[in-house]
Amino acid sequence: MTQIMQNVAGVRQRIEAAARAAGRNPQDITLLAAVKYASDETLREMENTDVDGFGENRVQQLLARWPDPAYRAKPLHFIGSLQTNKVKYVIDKVTMIHSLDSERLAAEIDRQAARIGRTVDVLAEINCGREADKGGLLPEDAADFCAGLSRYPHLRLCGFMTMAPKCPEKRDYIPYFTQTYNLSIDIWCKKLHNNIEPVLSMGMSDSFEEAIACGATMVRVGRGLFAPQPDAVS
Repeated sequence: MTQIMQNVAGVRQRIEAAARAAGRNPQDITLLAAVKYASDETLREMENTDVDGFGENRVQQLLARWPDPAYRAKPLHFIGSLQTNKVKYVIDKVTMIHSLDSERLAAEIDRQAARIGRTVDVLAEINCGREADKGGLLPEDAADFCAGLSRYPHLRLCGFMTMAPKCPEKRDYIPYFTQTYNLSIDIWCKKLHNNIEPVLSMGMSDSFEEAIACGATMVRVGRGLFAPQPDAVS
């Protein structure tokens, strides 16, 4: 078993344990490999693992990797900040955009999606920590923003994404994820009147277990998959 296979197995075991501790089905948790710092060789190894998809942060890196069939072997999610002038480069390549946080970006995604005749799955990004240096909607602005997306016929709002502030202790992540979960349910069920469960993209290498405990359905793990793990499964 290669190091990457060991790491994936170790993260999968931790996802399963966190889900069961929360009374949830581990199969309801999607594992995205956040590939920002992964080498091309490592990505080729990932093709044969049971990660559910790749999460890319950078448009330039996405375009450079796109010709490699191994990179396209998994569903590709765009999880980083997306500038409007870069939408045209990813619109035909990604399964989902996680970082929708402005009307301007929504309009451009809709325009580019219409151009190629598809509907794009998106997540509204919530800035749960109110950090000035991060993108995302402030919690109090999210409901009106989501309601307004109905004017864009080539967007399909599937749920919400958040990136919690870096916390010194794992338990410190819980208030941020709990707030986003509660907000998502309030918007999704009470204001948008959706009957299906929303996608909740929450939690990274340092915090995915806490995110699962708070309702995450999708976790974005980078270092936990690509760095050597002393306790990985052999």
